[in-house]
Amino acid sequence: MPTVVLRCLLWLLFLAGFLLLPGVVLAANLEYRIEGLDKTQRNNVRAWLGEAPNSVAERSAFVTTVRDRVEKGLQALGYYDPDIDFTLDKSVEPWQLTITATAGEPVHLDDYDLQLLGDAAADPAFTDYLAKAPLQPGDQLNHDSYEAMKKALLDMAQRRGYFDARLTRKRVEVEVAANSARLILHFDSGPRYRFGRLLHDGQYLTDEQLAALQTFNRGDPFELARLQEFQSQLQRTGYFSGVLVRPQIDAVEGLEIPLALDLSSAKRHSFEVGVGYSTDTRERVSLVWRTPHVNRWGHSQETRLEYSKINPSGRVTYNIPLTHPLDDVLQLRARLEQNEYGDIDSHQTEFGVRRELRRDNWIYGISLRQLNERWDVASLSQDDDYLLPGISLAHKYRVGPLVNPSRGLSQFYQLEGGSDQAGSDIDLVRAYSKLVYVHALAGTPHRLVGRLEAGVVFVSDSQRDQLAPSLSFFAGGSQSLRGYSYQSVGEEVKVTRNDGTTNTLTVGGDRLLVGSLEYQYRFLPDWRAAVFVDAGDAFNAEDFSPNYGVGAGVHYLTPVGAVKLEVANSVSEDDPSWRVHINIGAEF
Repeated sequence: MPTVVLRCLLWLLFLAGFLLLPGVVLAANLEYRIEGLDKTQRNNVRAWLGEAPNSVAERSAFVTTVRDRVEKGLQALGYYDPDIDFTLDKSVEPWQLTITATAGEPVHLDDYDLQLLGDAAADPAFTDYLAKAPLQPGDQLNHDSYEAMKKALLDMAQRRGYFDARLTRKRVEVEVAANSARLILHFDSGPRYRFGRLLHDGQYLTDEQLAALQTFNRGDPFELARLQEFQSQLQRTGYFSGVLVRPQIDAVEGLEIPLALDLSSAKRHSFEVGVGYSTDTRERVSLVWRTPHVNRWGHSQETRLEYSKINPSGRVTYNIPLTHPLDDVLQLRARLEQNEYGDIDSHQTEFGVRRELRRDNWIYGISLRQLNERWDVASLSQDDDYLLPGISLAHKYRVGPLVNPSRGLSQFYQLEGGSDQAGSDIDLVRAYSKLVYVHALAGTPHRLVGRLEAGVVFVSDSQRDQLAPSLSFFAGGSQSLRGYSYQSVGEEVKVTRNDGTTNTLTVGGDRLLVGSLEYQYRFLPDWRAAVFVDAGDAFNAEDFSPNYGVGAGVHYLTPVGAVKLEVANSVSEDDPSWRVHINIGAEF
């Protein structure tokens, strides 16, 4: 056989095999269009007709059944007396089919036989749903809504513990001549089952801790949402790598359903190593060591070491659950830190104890910390001790994604005090608050972010020089006045050197008031631009002199927060330099 012929045969065999492969679609040999219907009617008819045919056999079946499918598409919306006409042009390829239809008058529900039987008849969840169900007496018949009602009732029954529920009657009777219909739907829920005993081995949690985390009691009506909340509570403790609560429906005891608790312990120890950069603290490396479950009483610890040239630190937090593993925790803390406040180098050693309680999304803190701080300014050194009891209050409300909320408000308030008669070198009262507000205009790419910080320290004039830098207030940096360098804004003093020259040093103030307003525009799904104005000061009483800064930036949105590149400039200084800030994270 000649080589050319052999090649042609091989290509034909290859082409035939390719065309027979699954998923290979031939060109349609009929095209159709629908006229005379509104958008909703047209879309439903098109859904019933499906894709245009691709073979002669499919085309023949399509043309034969087209009227029936158009009728069903309109009947599903309640139109039982349509006027349908067709025009088929076979003189061209592909064939052209024009469907012209008038829906006619819709059918309405003139008779509505809906019965709720069993324990669900006294369940407000069912009665509330039926009062707002998508089909009501007098409504236009819609079969999709009817099917949705049936599914909603059965789904709700499963979620609320009616495991014997069934539809005993389900029917729609249509009187075409009268444009009326009768809906018959009888739902028998049967009895409602209840939460039974909890089956667990007691290996990871004490009975008291488990009872505190439970969102239901034995004998309470079964509700899937409460079961899922319990599972979420267990997961949030951090003690477990896997949590599963399984209703044992096949082992029902009376009407009580036993619950099998399957827990997989989290890793005994976990380590995280990070490398990062921020304009304020420059390059930094970090190591975090966590032990999420030290013992069967639910103790945990976190040790965090961070190094940067400006702000090296180390801290240990040991957590002891009290009355609730999540909502009532005693924290033992230790911290070593160096920091630069204006022109002051600070070295801090701190030990503390704090009780943290959560109630209705508010976090209440009661604390006592012992702080030793040594600081150097110019050629002078200071070393003081403080014993500071305090209280704090925090709350976060957000709508939308955790790291990119569309709306939210974060609040933090703190009050501390010390006395030279009770472990402190000076008498002081310190108050601080911070608020962040986010609001995105619904359905638009526009977003507003507002920030406000305020603080005050009450200390006598004779002891003012003994107030540590970490207890004073400074402003400036990527989280404050962005047109100024990190913690560079504060009360200033003039110092005379040994050679007789003077130097102005920033030493912080006993007051703080800083605000910011930022407008953001989302121009791509993961990108937004921002412009902002910052204003405020860290100052001593009656010396308030606000500093102003403006800037702009671009934010790239990631699953862990926005990566922000911002430039800012002071408008309060003569010939200021531009500041560039790089940060990652959410507003709160």
